[in-house]
Amino acid sequence: MRRTALLASATLLTALIPLASAHAAPDPAPDPAPVPVDRFEGEVPFANQPAEGIFTWGGDSDDPPTLQLAARPDAPEGAKVLSGTYDISGYGGFTHDFAADRPAHDWSAHQGIRFWWDGQDNGRKIAFEIKDGGANGEASELWTTSFTDDFSGWKQVELPFTDFTYRTDYQPVGGIDHVLGLTQMWGYALTLPAGTKGDFAMDDVELYGKADQSLRASVTTDAPVYPVHEGGTAAVRITLATTGSAPVDEPVTVEYRTAATGSAQPGKDYTPVSGTLTFPVGTASGTSRTVEVPTLKDRSAEPAETVPLQLTVTGAKAPAETPQVVVDAHGLPYLDSRLPVQKRVADLVSRMSLEEKAGQMTQAERGAMSAPGDIAAYGLGSLLSGGGSTPTPNTPEAWAKMIDAFQLRAQATRFQIPLIYGVDAVHGHNNLAGATIMPHNIGIGATRDPQLAEKTGAVTASEVRATGVPWDFAPCLCVSRDERWGRSYESFGEDPALVTSMETVIQGLQGRADGRDLSRGDKVLATAKHFVGDGGTEYGSSTTGTYTIDQGVTKVTRQQLEAVHLAPYQTAVDRGIGTVMPSYSSLDIAGDGQGPVKMHARGDMINGVLKDRMGFDGFVISDWNAIDQLPGDYASHVRTSVDAGVDMMMVPYTYKDFSTTLIDEVKAGRISVKRIDDAVSRILTEKFRLGLFEHPYADTSGAAQIGSATHRAVARQAAAESQVLLKNTGGVLPLKKNQKVYVAGSNADDLGNQTGGWTITWQGESGSHTQGTTILQGMRNAGGDVTYSKDASASTDGYDVGVVVVGETPYAEGVGDVGNGHGLQLSAADQAAVDKVCAAMKCAVLIVSGRPQLIGDRLGKIDALVASWLPGTEGDGVADVLYGRRPFTGQLPVTWPKSEQQLPINVGDASYDPQFPYGWGLTTLTKAPSGGTATLRALGLAATAAERAHAAQAGRALVTQARLIVQQKVTGAGGSGMSAAVAKPFADADHLLLTGRYGAAVERLTAAYRAA
Repeated sequence: MRRTALLASATLLTALIPLASAHAAPDPAPDPAPVPVDRFEGEVPFANQPAEGIFTWGGDSDDPPTLQLAARPDAPEGAKVLSGTYDISGYGGFTHDFAADRPAHDWSAHQGIRFWWDGQDNGRKIAFEIKDGGANGEASELWTTSFTDDFSGWKQVELPFTDFTYRTDYQPVGGIDHVLGLTQMWGYALTLPAGTKGDFAMDDVELYGKADQSLRASVTTDAPVYPVHEGGTAAVRITLATTGSAPVDEPVTVEYRTAATGSAQPGKDYTPVSGTLTFPVGTASGTSRTVEVPTLKDRSAEPAETVPLQLTVTGAKAPAETPQVVVDAHGLPYLDSRLPVQKRVADLVSRMSLEEKAGQMTQAERGAMSAPGDIAAYGLGSLLSGGGSTPTPNTPEAWAKMIDAFQLRAQATRFQIPLIYGVDAVHGHNNLAGATIMPHNIGIGATRDPQLAEKTGAVTASEVRATGVPWDFAPCLCVSRDERWGRSYESFGEDPALVTSMETVIQGLQGRADGRDLSRGDKVLATAKHFVGDGGTEYGSSTTGTYTIDQGVTKVTRQQLEAVHLAPYQTAVDRGIGTVMPSYSSLDIAGDGQGPVKMHARGDMINGVLKDRMGFDGFVISDWNAIDQLPGDYASHVRTSVDAGVDMMMVPYTYKDFSTTLIDEVKAGRISVKRIDDAVSRILTEKFRLGLFEHPYADTSGAAQIGSATHRAVARQAAAESQVLLKNTGGVLPLKKNQKVYVAGSNADDLGNQTGGWTITWQGESGSHTQGTTILQGMRNAGGDVTYSKDASASTDGYDVGVVVVGETPYAEGVGDVGNGHGLQLSAADQAAVDKVCAAMKCAVLIVSGRPQLIGDRLGKIDALVASWLPGTEGDGVADVLYGRRPFTGQLPVTWPKSEQQLPINVGDASYDPQFPYGWGLTTLTKAPSGGTATLRALGLAATAAERAHAAQAGRALVTQARLIVQQKVTGAGGSGMSAAVAKPFADADHLLLTGRYGAAVERLTAAYRAA
């Protein structure tokens, strides 16, 4: 009542004021003076955190630009400018971080940031990033926009803060608040154009303008899409938010109305609504209002229909997009879960347009979704997270929320076909911080334990699916034939029989072979990769950047292809593998007259062998941008790969180009509709089998088990069983708890090195980036009396034994190829640590690496040598075998060479003289049988009988006994040591064992015994 009276009095008073005065507005407050950020006169040095400074960065050593403060007579401000040159192949740029030991800066009073740029008129976009909130410049929230260099000479570039968007492709830390607050700013960064050489110059970075309310207040909706069952009512929550959370000092109004521009019909499918919402002066940030949109029920079956809710905002920034109410599809056969999958697929495909089918064949990267509405606009079938592409914060909850938000977008399509989201979970859910990280495949191969391999797959599937991800780009079934390959550790080993035996991991991931378990909340669709021959590429054949072997050419005879590289895929198909990914590499089959042909173009292998001969009924997914490596123009890339049998294309940032081109090729008759229908049917079949149509959103009921003690126990067992004891003179291992142990080496206390590549980021990184236990901590947890000196600089006096943990730093794919900045030799620091410790005391050397390291020149000084591979997050498992809680049982999954000149060297080679043969692995806590040749003869007879009786467990046990006898002689006082005459039959025996030829395996071990 009082407020009404005041308003009436104000109206009367206004009528008495002269007209000119009544319409006169008070003078607006002047804009604040510009605030300098950088003058580039030398007041800010070139320096890194925690000091204030400007510094460069890049994807590799060549990518960071050069910088200098250069005197120029045409400098827009002062005497100097910041200038530099760049030649960036990956990514690169520079940053100005404010000092981390001082308070952050407050930019909230200003409209934006501006600077002078010396234009080159090259048409290239340059990203400009600001750093908001958090602990410091390198632990802040990143917001980005860009400008285009389409002018010549100096120009002042203004970037309003309202143009900046939250970075979805990369954030350095966990989430802060996802709001551009501007009250705690830590600096800025520029990302320079890649792919071309260039020069640049800039000057006078400053804050400008006044942040009026329309810039600092915004109106948002709680979702972009509101699915509702026919006849239900959608509730759209509209929220007012302000920078810095201050109440609004001017009213904000939101006019709303349902628009007839959607596919739903007003009066038939929904009741139109309209009105105005008012947020008066003083309204607190976060205040919400709700608009309800009723839908109407009829009896007809129909696809989903959309109702746009148009919002007109005054006094604040409007939502980025118009929210849509969606009346769910209903009554159509494909939605009936009681029907067989085949009938549901056929019904849905018969209803789809060519554009919708093309969308299903398209997979984009989450980081490309700057316009998430494209999911519905292009009807995308799939999204993925590449290595290191994670939500912020990188938590299970954030993963599920992110994927559900993407999945919600798919509900705005006609048939509401759910997305299938994929990740490279190659040794656990390795993109997720805090997940259980298993040993890489090379370590799993060393365990020779198919049941354990299945358990690791089950743990991985459980943790992946609990974050909303139903699809895993694993396992890698490559047969690694050359340790110079940067992907060696992704292979279970060099012997196809070993790889095949470890494919139990597929059941761990997917469940039963008939697919009936795929809809469970702890199973995922698996991917056999990389079809076919990726492990056999010839050194020096790669044409990808600086790679030396990865993505190169595999030259084989037809028989070699079948026996070595194809064999694991038939097993995968028999085990019900859901998807297959072709290799980047080329295949050159002797005598077929084709020469090297990229696998994504080999219809004879994908259609002919995989789908037709092997009977693979899942779908084929391309590798990352792999079709771009095919010859010809883009249309031919699309046409060739689709016709070769690739069903879905991983086109991370070019999804629009692919979809459009595919549609054009079909319309032109160059790709058949029949082929498109086959591809889409295969994709939809797996989506139905996964239960995504009934349950598209994340089932997080298993999230509590992520990184749990139960899961880590499996990883700990895998780490223990993967350890291969190569040498153990004098029984140095296992250690005793009463011994004083001196621990040294670069990899003793480095979780990042221990987990390797494909961990949190694509390439992995040294240091602590997830949760786990290092080998050093594991030794301490085991109760050992341990002293640690990383570089062995501490005194070595008074110790009983030394443990030196050395090896590689993380890498992935061709970046890790030997000759591409990597080698098989220990680093100088590692060599020095080994030399110092092993000269001072008895020593055990552990090599933490993705492949064998050349250690022969130091082998005589080392008492015990362990191939630790990349054991994952559970260093306790390594300590378990070091201290005898478990026996050493691991065997070499690959041949350990004497020199790089021997490579490639593999079991079955005519000439075979390695440092340690394939299958080698000493044991502890287990005594070898006595009796020599007589015992071997008896074991051979028993093994032959077991083979005839198909008694696999007994046969394997008998061969293991024979192997222990041979190893004891080779390493014992009466043996002559390792030689080619011993190594070749020893390695052959392990291959024979894996193929079930137990009697022949003992025969070969007997030959090795006689030669020892």
